[in-house]
Amino acid sequence: MKKLLLFICLGLFICFNVHAQTKHFRVLALYENGGHHIEFSKRAKVWLDKLAAEKGFTIDYIQNTDKIDDAFLSQYQLFLQLDYAPYAWTDKAVAAFQKYIDEGKGGWVGFHHATLLGEFDGYHEWQWFSNFMGGISFKNYIATFAKGKVNVEDKKHPVMKGVPASFLIQQEEWYTYDKSPRPNVHVLASVDESTYDPQGDIKMGDHPVVWTNEQKKARNVYIFMGHSPNLLDNPAWVKLVTNAIFWAAGK
Repeated sequence: MKKLLLFICLGLFICFNVHAQTKHFRVLALYENGGHHIEFSKRAKVWLDKLAAEKGFTIDYIQNTDKIDDAFLSQYQLFLQLDYAPYAWTDKAVAAFQKYIDEGKGGWVGFHHATLLGEFDGYHEWQWFSNFMGGISFKNYIATFAKGKVNVEDKKHPVMKGVPASFLIQQEEWYTYDKSPRPNVHVLASVDESTYDPQGDIKMGDHPVVWTNEQKKARNVYIFMGHSPNLLDNPAWVKLVTNAIFWAAGK
């Protein structure tokens, strides 16, 4: 009887450790240390730390790209770009990030500011990043914010598992681009511009807001909604981001 109990305990111990090792991965989060998006980043960090503790992954934060090179990125299975624009990166970081994505060395989830693509603050557009995002450039945004209904387009994709078919975003800037990224990416969700409240004339017609670029080896997801801290109170957005983290990390 004692031997049986010993074997059962040993089996449970092995199962627990295998499960823990399978789940554990390391995430690097790059976020801005000021500006309009700092309140979102502050709340997102609290939530991410809680999620990491509950789900068994580790997350480290940086506020600039100075540390990023091949060796630094090799420590992480997921790169989380929390409202950090794709310009003013060091040359070393640019080269390492492109290699990380092109060669599938880890996954990527980017938010909102990651499509601020164009000529900004004296920096030229990062052409590789524009292609990564579907060949788009930033055109305009709703500075006074608007509500909008997001419709899921691919309900079978793992990133959309458990996410409602449509959900309301209470406050967003709704970037527009020079063209829709749709021909070059796999669109997972789009915003219905007819539901904007208030209505306005800053629209682009076909308006994807969540997509993945399947031409890259790295699993990647771009989620436009990432400006306001109240997103953390939206269960649909929280589910979407949670799914994106685990799918992009390959877990």
